[in-house]
Amino acid sequence: MKTLVIIPTYNERENIEKIVPQVLEQDPSIQVLVVDDGSPDGTGAIADRMAKENDRIQVLHRRNKGGLGTAYLAGFKYALEKSYDLVFEMDCDFSHDPKSVPRFLEAISDFDLVLGSRYINGGEVRNWPKSRYYLSYYANVYSRVITRLPVKDATGGFKCFRREVLEAINLDQVKSNGYSFQIEMSFRAWKKGFKIKEIPIVFEDRKAGQSKMSKKIVREAVWMVWRLRWWSIWGKL
Repeated sequence: MKTLVIIPTYNERENIEKIVPQVLEQDPSIQVLVVDDGSPDGTGAIADRMAKENDRIQVLHRRNKGGLGTAYLAGFKYALEKSYDLVFEMDCDFSHDPKSVPRFLEAISDFDLVLGSRYINGGEVRNWPKSRYYLSYYANVYSRVITRLPVKDATGGFKCFRREVLEAINLDQVKSNGYSFQIEMSFRAWKKGFKIKEIPIVFEDRKAGQSKMSKKIVREAVWMVWRLRWWSIWGKL
């Protein structure tokens, strides 16, 4: 099946040249779309050079740092326009292991959305301080209690969608832009009746570059789960 792996970037020059080839070697059906938000460090230029050397790589440039959610939405629309069958979300910083991609491709044969989970049996988080781990873990507990979304890791960003899921969701109505974007997309898919599968992954904190986590992103997630529940009750999804 025609598969697109979307990799958003902002100042990832230390990682981009390493991770893209590793993703491509996992399966010949895979192509990569780099969505670069005008990285001051030249990530976009590096991606352009890679695309000229390999026709399985595409690059989408955005002028400003627009956030993770809008970067993925731009990638989703590109994937639908170009008729891809499967669409991945994946970080550029090696916190998501490219070698896990074949397990997603295997699982998606029986499901509509496959989530890489840190918090099910076999999942693991490495090299995070305890404060960051507990923030993430209990954020997922909190979102599950409020939304009733039946997954253990709703905030994870290693995912594979069937195109039918993205077609069923009105992407212009997706409101989140930080890590709550991951919750919102899975919640909307679940409410549409699509089958979701979690598979265990090992998540390892980045070794190069800088984390994009901020207090603003945390605040957005705290309130977004309540908005999702409200929209669900009133049929606004």
